[in-house]
Amino acid sequence: MTGGRTSRPTLAQIAETAGVSVSTVSKVLNGRDDVSQDTRDKVDSALRRHRYIRRGVSLTDWSARTVDLVLGGLDGSWPASVASGMEAAAYEAGLHVAISLARAPVATGGQYAPDWVDRILERGSAGVVLGLTEPTDEQLARLQQAQVPCVVIDPLSDPPPGVPSVGTTNWAGAYEATTHLLELGHERIGLVTGPPRHLFARARIAGYRSAMAAAGIDTPPELVRHGTYDRASGKRHVEALLRLPVPPTALFICSDHMAIGGYDALAEAGLRVPRDVSVVGFDDLPEARWVTPPLTTVRQPLKEMGGTALRTLVRLIGGEELESPRVELATSLVVRGSTRDRH
Repeated sequence: MTGGRTSRPTLAQIAETAGVSVSTVSKVLNGRDDVSQDTRDKVDSALRRHRYIRRGVSLTDWSARTVDLVLGGLDGSWPASVASGMEAAAYEAGLHVAISLARAPVATGGQYAPDWVDRILERGSAGVVLGLTEPTDEQLARLQQAQVPCVVIDPLSDPPPGVPSVGTTNWAGAYEATTHLLELGHERIGLVTGPPRHLFARARIAGYRSAMAAAGIDTPPELVRHGTYDRASGKRHVEALLRLPVPPTALFICSDHMAIGGYDALAEAGLRVPRDVSVVGFDDLPEARWVTPPLTTVRQPLKEMGGTALRTLVRLIGGEELESPRVELATSLVVRGSTRDRH
């Protein structure tokens, strides 16, 4: 895949796959009734395998008007926010959205059940948006072979050439968050981020380090912790930071879920936010407004990310060339009650 779809498959290719004649394929496409149901099923299966889109397809044709959002899981507000933005854009485009989970195949009866790629190909989805999941090279190759266009939201690793992605300005967001804490007089700022192999985790670390360096402050390695974006992970890593001989006076926690876990650790240690420790999160999920005090955080436009990914996918389905394989939406710092001047 190079930004648009590959060439439209020929009727001869469809016929060869189905084991029928070209005229039989034509009859099925034209809705003729002089074709047996068994033959019609074979041709329909071959059409789906080759990603053949019938001209003039009706909006009521579910298989031709469905796109998939593939997620690593459904926990938390992140998937819901992205799905909401994607669904709104899909509605405007006359498309349906199906949600699939990228779970590993499970063996039943000595055989492995179809994986998410198999299910998408069988359903005849017109395209795929991947969110917070890491498809294998083999899975992406199967999508490309079947001419199913794909867009990645916040890729965990570098997408293959030709696979477009939608993300946010992670470096700039982390720089702004850290600068905010520095301007409040904090110098010893702890960082809790994600696994170092993840692209956006590395970008946030780089933004944090750049802001600290611009202020002339060293960042000792013990101040940087790598979590897994869940509440328990945030609690565990903040507890570790609080055990340091000189604990941080402020925390930049690169996930609202982890930041709420950080609140738990601080409360158990008898510390108050922000009187004793200031806290900044990342995402601006609804939960950030519900905690006490409300969380200062870096807003990612999650709904806009979902909508942008869907509109990019529609362009690919239509065979358009993209100006750039990467779209980055701007982050912004939302200041609430979890940060205050240190002095």
